[in-house]
Amino acid sequence: MAITTTGELVLADAGTVADLRTFVTRARTADDGGIRLQGAGPVLAAYVCVMRAKLLGEGTPTILGLRTMALAAPADIDVTVSLASVADRLARMGEDETALPVPPMTLNESWAAVSAPRGGWEEVATVGADVLIKAARDGVRQIGQTIPVNPGQLLVNNVRAAVWGRPLDGLDGDVATTAVPAGAAFAAYALGFVAPGETGAVFRSNRWLRLSTPRGHVLVRPTAVL
Repeated sequence: MAITTTGELVLADAGTVADLRTFVTRARTADDGGIRLQGAGPVLAAYVCVMRAKLLGEGTPTILGLRTMALAAPADIDVTVSLASVADRLARMGEDETALPVPPMTLNESWAAVSAPRGGWEEVATVGADVLIKAARDGVRQIGQTIPVNPGQLLVNNVRAAVWGRPLDGLDGDVATTAVPAGAAFAAYALGFVAPGETGAVFRSNRWLRLSTPRGHVLVRPTAVL
């Protein structure tokens, strides 16, 4: 993948900087790993990984979060860096500063190696935000009640895979419920993409799925391309 980097990303305004800061903070609570910054002209796409398989053969789905933001200066960049390094630079920016220095140290994250389709998305279902919130909270509660004190990592991974890999109920449309894992609801909830009373939509492009709300997007990546 050809990568063209620039020294900084100039975000549209202070509100956009605050939005990115919130997104990074929420992403770190789910998986404090990397963030893929993909700038194309006046738009920045920021991808994070909310969950993925940690062990070979594990059933945890790979689920990404995506926020798009406006840039004041066009950029041509595709780089994956640590969330911690971006958080550090955002914390050091002044109240009116909008230029985000791009961290020089890149990460090699397997989830960032394959991009979601840019087009060909077909809406196949809708889902209420209340359904997503309930699924996320129920899953967190079940995991907390199932995992014992001082568990082994294998047990933790297996429990999470079972809870977040199960079908998401409550979809209204043609998509098979087995195609959307409950982990997509957790990702939307953890990243702040859902609010009570709102509605989200599920899209499909080939074997990829996308859960979109007015606040952001959740991408479910097919296992075959991992």
